[in-house]
Amino acid sequence: MDEWTRKGATLSDKSARNEFGLTQEEIEDAIQAGSLQFRCAAMHGNPWLRLLRRDVEAYVRTTRGEDYLAQRQARAELAEVDRELKRLRAQLAELESRRSELSARVEATGERLPDKPAG
Repeated sequence: MDEWTRKGATLSDKSARNEFGLTQEEIEDAIQAGSLQFRCAAMHGNPWLRLLRRDVEAYVRTTRGEDYLAQRQARAELAEVDRELKRLRAQLAELESRRSELSARVEATGERLPDKPAG
């Protein structure tokens, strides 16, 4: 499978700036030096650069060190975990609300429902 099409193997120049603390100038200099491979892309007429994640990580490792890279990666993963927890909390609240509605409806009818379906 081509690395450019594999999920998670590429990132935009904006994501590289946010995730790894790079500046646009650093990205452009690294491209000129041949340290970063890129492809031009556009979304709704707005151009952006696609970069290979492994190249960006190697560049950051070389210019800022392994500790800096590990810290930035941990920070990015923590943000991802926090987003997932927020989504799951919202989903849990929805399910609890739905459960309360259904429970109230069952109690209002006064019927006893079986604990488990037969079979």
